[in-house]
Amino acid sequence: MLLMLAQWLSQDIRGFGVINYITLRTVLAAMTALVISFIAGPGVIRWLAAKKIGQAVRQDGPQTHLVKSGTPTMGGVLILISIGVTTLLWGDLTNRYVWVVLIVTLGYGGIGWYDDWKKVVYRDPKGLASRWKYFWQSVLGLVVAVYLAFSATVPAQMQLIVPFFKTVSYPLGAIGFVILTYLVIVGTSNAVNLTDGLDGLAIMPTVMIAAALAIFSYVAGSSVFSRYLLLPYIPGAGELAVFLGAMAGAGLGFLWFNAYPAEVFMGDVGALALGAALGTVAVIVRQEIVLAIMGGVFVAETLSVAAQVLYFRHTGGKRIFRMAPLHHHYELGGWKETQVVVRFWIITIMLVLVGLSTLKIR
Repeated sequence: MLLMLAQWLSQDIRGFGVINYITLRTVLAAMTALVISFIAGPGVIRWLAAKKIGQAVRQDGPQTHLVKSGTPTMGGVLILISIGVTTLLWGDLTNRYVWVVLIVTLGYGGIGWYDDWKKVVYRDPKGLASRWKYFWQSVLGLVVAVYLAFSATVPAQMQLIVPFFKTVSYPLGAIGFVILTYLVIVGTSNAVNLTDGLDGLAIMPTVMIAAALAIFSYVAGSSVFSRYLLLPYIPGAGELAVFLGAMAGAGLGFLWFNAYPAEVFMGDVGALALGAALGTVAVIVRQEIVLAIMGGVFVAETLSVAAQVLYFRHTGGKRIFRMAPLHHHYELGGWKETQVVVRFWIITIMLVLVGLSTLKIR
């Protein structure tokens, strides 16, 4: 909205033309989302507390978590409000990628919201049945995958790019692209959700990865930079940097309230939405493998759950980890919650730097 207003005003006042720059709008989006989170945060938390939308804590988990019982959850609503409003203000609303990512974010957020609402308001410990949760995630993921596959305008949009190599890529074809896109979106969504188990654990890696993907988006949307860095040129992808700036700002604003000891948890409404957004952007800018590298913490958390379940079933009750997901394993091993969180943040910083290095190391 503000972009269109600035473009109209720039016809008479040249200074407003600066708003056309994606880099400036990305910074402004981050700042706007941060401010919205700060302003709306206390009110959202009070509303959640008044509605008695409190977190239920696993009795078989770390005993230190029992004090968190009743802490307001579904705080991801605050993140979605900040992202949505900011994107509408600073994004190019004629760009189809902006709408694709925004719809995915809000769609997965809606699935998570319904799941959380059933758990905490209707006191249904199962929430939305897993089969229905995955069904709706799959429907939305497949719809987006098919749309992106059949709206591709350049061959590079249908290739799997291998980082660290100049010319190594694999053509996927329409079916292969749809399958990969589905797996990335749904997989990343659930991976972030599994990681969201400690105060601040999931949101800070999400912020860092979003910021890094903003750089990849900007490069992919620039014919000059993409050619120089030997990355596929995706017309229009640069505008996703504005959305990702909003995500980073909203995430930092939420962290203000989610840092230990947390005043609010994001719940599925936030975790599913943020993960799906990261996955969708990675697919659009053709950086699925780089996303897996930068999101190594998310990958490790997911694999720990899969390994624990499979090993438990095939050994008649034995376990690989003290408890899954992985962060609980370290807690039960003697690490304090803050130690687990900060150390996982440090690991993510290193992995994000590795991911960013693929821009030049080829």
